[in-house]
Amino acid sequence: MIAIGSDHGGYGLKQEIMEHLRGKGIEYKDFGCYDEKSCDYPVYAREVAKAVLSGECDKGILICGTGIGISIAANKMKGIRAALCHDTFSAQATREHNDANILAMGARVVGAGLALKIVDTFLETEFSNDERHIRRINLIEE
Repeated sequence: MIAIGSDHGGYGLKQEIMEHLRGKGIEYKDFGCYDEKSCDYPVYAREVAKAVLSGECDKGILICGTGIGISIAANKMKGIRAALCHDTFSAQATREHNDANILAMGARVVGAGLALKIVDTFLETEFSNDERHIRRINLIEE
C-alpha cells in the first residue's frame, strides 16, 4: 500500500499519479488534499509519514509545488527518509543507497510523464542492503 498526499500545488499531479497506480493495480491511500484550495503542506506530509512509520503503508509519495517544503516537513519525523527527486537516476539511487521510504516531487518542476517514470523507478527499486549503506542510514537515524 502506498500513502500519497499533496498540497494544492501538487493536487493535479497527485491525481495523475493515483490514476497511474490504479492502472498498474497498485493500492494506495489518499491522505489529501482533496482540491486546489490553498492549504498547508506540513499537514499532508505528517499524515503520509505517520502511515509509513506505522506500517499501514509501505512507502509514501508527497507532492507540492517544488517538493522542497513537503519533503522538509516529512523528514522532521524520526524514521522518515523522504527524498526529493526530479529524475529517475535520483529515484533509483535513493532507494538503493538510502532506503528512502517517501518520494517527494515538485509539480511545478517536473512534468507528468517524467513524474510517472520517477514513481515507477522509486517503487520498483529495492534497497541494496550493502553494509556501507546500512551504516550510513544508521548514522542518519541517530
